Amino acid sequence: MSARRLVIAIDGPAGSGKSTIAARLAKKLGYINLESGAMYRALALKALETQADLDNEDAMRALAEHTRIELMPREEGNRVLLDGRDVSQRIREADVTAAASRVSVHASVRRILVAQQRVLGEHGGVVMEGRDIGSVVFPNAEVKIFLDADASVRAERRLLQNAVAASQDAQQVKAQIAARDQRDQTRAASPLVAAPDAVHIDSTHKSIDKVVAQIEEIVQKKIELSR
Repeated sequence: MSARRLVIAIDGPAGSGKSTIAARLAKKLGYINLESGAMYRALALKALETQADLDNEDAMRALAEHTRIELMPREEGNRVLLDGRDVSQRIREADVTAAASRVSVHASVRRILVAQQRVLGEHGGVVMEGRDIGSVVFPNAEVKIFLDADASVRAERRLLQNAVAASQDAQQVKAQIAARDQRDQTRAASPLVAAPDAVHIDSTHKSIDKVVAQIEEIVQKKIELSR
């Protein structure tokens, strides 16, 4: 009998390593890596391109209702299609990152994208990362992880990760991360919180491989218990 294919939810703040760890874990397990943040980034990019008001919820809801966002898993990470156009690289740039945090606060936008995310993960065999996966998108996920790290370490990681940020210093990026944390934690719709049954992992002093191995062990134990 084949092993049960689970839904694995990984939540956490910006720079905690969610994307990298989810991608590596999915590859090791033979699961699909679904990056929910890429969907908000893609919508934010369309808003920027159409000069829509990022802070107007009605405008953002209408845009979301008429936007097709596809995640196509591949070896080197998700290919992201916006209305059929590959925007995988563009959505990682600083202006889109900033816009996505403003788009994601709107409750109606989140409802639309959460419905799409649930469809993508309904058959299991997925690792989905974001900020409300275990608490809202998949509250019944078999494995829930809340990944965190010291803000200074998260800022350093973001500098290394984002070439656009190379012109900024660590204090600037740390301030941006603090502002993002504040928005994520205090927004009315699906704020960033750890699900009550999530396993907390602090990655401040841990390598990516060590965190992936720790989560993989949790997954294997869950599979064994469910047999």
